[in-house]
Amino acid sequence: MDKPVNNRAWWLVAPVFAIVAFSAIIPIMTVVNYSVQDTFGNNQFFWNGLGWFQELLDPSTELGGRFFDALWRNLLFSGIILAIQVPLGILVALSMPRDGWRVAATLVLMALPLLIPWNVVGTIWQVFARADIGLLGYGLNALGIPYNYTGDTLSAWITIVVMDVWHWTSLVALLCYAGLKSIPDAYYQAARIDGASRWAVFTTIQLPKMKRVLLIAVLLRFMDSFMIYTEPFVLTGGGPGNATTFLSIDLVKLALGQFDLGKAAAMSLVYNLIVLALCWVFYTVMTHSGSERPEQGSAA
Repeated sequence: MDKPVNNRAWWLVAPVFAIVAFSAIIPIMTVVNYSVQDTFGNNQFFWNGLGWFQELLDPSTELGGRFFDALWRNLLFSGIILAIQVPLGILVALSMPRDGWRVAATLVLMALPLLIPWNVVGTIWQVFARADIGLLGYGLNALGIPYNYTGDTLSAWITIVVMDVWHWTSLVALLCYAGLKSIPDAYYQAARIDGASRWAVFTTIQLPKMKRVLLIAVLLRFMDSFMIYTEPFVLTGGGPGNATTFLSIDLVKLALGQFDLGKAAAMSLVYNLIVLALCWVFYTVMTHSGSERPEQGSAA
């Protein structure tokens, strides 16, 4: 006999759906509405159809050119961040203590950078990297290394990358550490009996057990690095020139600086779709690669 379904439970989650609709769906629909219209001020809007999207996706136009330039900067920055933070986070997690009083102390120290607000992080590194009074900038110039993040593109990029690595590598390390702590001791005992090397233990025991947390870490770090705004805006303002003008910064300049609501709305929608699509690709590739190994093992 089938168990009766209590439909009254839906009333308990109805407030959640209402809040989500108010805070997410309605603003998105407002952006969609702006993206198909143009305005000449005085709150007067005119139908423009897909005109903004066509101009945005055409690299030969002014809007399309700045969009694709910023997009390549975002992709390059996210690629660099993932290439540094994921291996470094795994290495830090492997080096963290497993028991004793040092565990609590290490976890607190690792969590400290994550507790600092984004605008404060940008301000800290803005002062720290200044060539006149900053410890980093002044020290590098004193050693004969030319460094000026406000006037040199390479210096600006290095500063932003190092700043993000300092701020967010702890997140990857803590996630990997949680994955390592979930591995039973029996796995390590069997490895010691078999005489497995440290590298063999890592590749056959630790890394496979960390795949789920690594998936979460990669998705979180990609989304955050691809949508980064506050830290580079506070540090460089998108400069020198447009060297560190990422999509988020360009979007704010377009919407609030030039007040081109239609163009900004179209760019924000395409920006959002790119983030969703790339996250889906990351998730699909990583979950598919994780499911292939058990199937190959069973076939053997």
